[in-house]
Amino acid sequence: QVGQIFLYFQWDSLLLEAGFLAVLVAPLHLLKWRSTAWRPHDSVTFWLVRWLLFRLMFASGVVKLTSRCPTWWGLTALTYHYETQCIPTPAAWFAHQLPVWFQKFSVVATYIIEIAIPLLFFAPIRRLRLFAFYSQVLLQVLIILTGNYNFFNVLTIVLAFSLLDEEHVGRWLGRSKRRHASTWPPSLRSFLSTLLELSTYALLLYWSVQSFGLEINWEKRLLDSKVAFTYHEFKMWLQAVTLPLVGLGFLSLSWEILSALYRCACVRGCFWKLWATLQWAIFTTATVGMFAISLVPFTYIDRESNDKLWPGIHQMFSAVERFQVVNSYGLFRRMTGVGGRPEVVLEGSYDKQSWT
Repeated sequence: QVGQIFLYFQWDSLLLEAGFLAVLVAPLHLLKWRSTAWRPHDSVTFWLVRWLLFRLMFASGVVKLTSRCPTWWGLTALTYHYETQCIPTPAAWFAHQLPVWFQKFSVVATYIIEIAIPLLFFAPIRRLRLFAFYSQVLLQVLIILTGNYNFFNVLTIVLAFSLLDEEHVGRWLGRSKRRHASTWPPSLRSFLSTLLELSTYALLLYWSVQSFGLEINWEKRLLDSKVAFTYHEFKMWLQAVTLPLVGLGFLSLSWEILSALYRCACVRGCFWKLWATLQWAIFTTATVGMFAISLVPFTYIDRESNDKLWPGIHQMFSAVERFQVVNSYGLFRRMTGVGGRPEVVLEGSYDKQSWT
């Protein structure tokens, strides 16, 4: 905040919030003689990282449409972005040369990754969360290749690791302990899980085609796309889903809290069971408090939903707002440089007649 407008971008606020969450996520080293690599409550505090990632991505997708920016609504934003952004990379030139239909489809893909796929962050099916992880990483890597935004995209990828589990990371490191043996016929649970996963992908594809009018033009050999809904329809949809999304987050957090409490009960030894439960109570209280105050900046995307929050939550948020432990997000709200990229020109003269 010392830098005022020069160091007051959303990624600076994101760094403050992620840094504060790191305090809660870091292992608690109070009893040195006991291993502190993992605690039963770790999944509770780590859930806050996933909630931060959800708020960041979902709000960033929503504000592109609520801002009424004609380039985002016309799906032409990326025809300007690569050459008018602050610091393009060499690859940005090649991205700018891509055909217009592909640029428009890229905008559609951005909407899907930022608005629809974040809902899968809280999916009970592991493969859906992995799909969401790789989708977010793909978007961030493409942004890194075509533009220089310092630590922002790398930090977002770090936040996306909250979607992974130990088993998947173990595969990367060659330490996977689970042996996947193919069984036939599959169990009922496995069958229902696969059926639900395929249904989710089908629903996501159907929603994308209907919302953005995706249609293959065989004659011109391109993919047509357009926004197939109005601003009023989108605002009504946003108003209808904002509070249910809060409820979805609450249910997901409740599951993590109850699961952590069960793990505390499974700890061996009466003293260690009590010690684990005490830590669970402390960190759960902190996590619920962080979740509660984060609802205020999250519901900024819909004012009516924000007004429906319990007044006590607004008071809690006002008490800590100056510390920026929770923030509102909405990256690339409007596409800049549409009318040309503004440049600063410095001129000097020795004789006050001819200027250089």
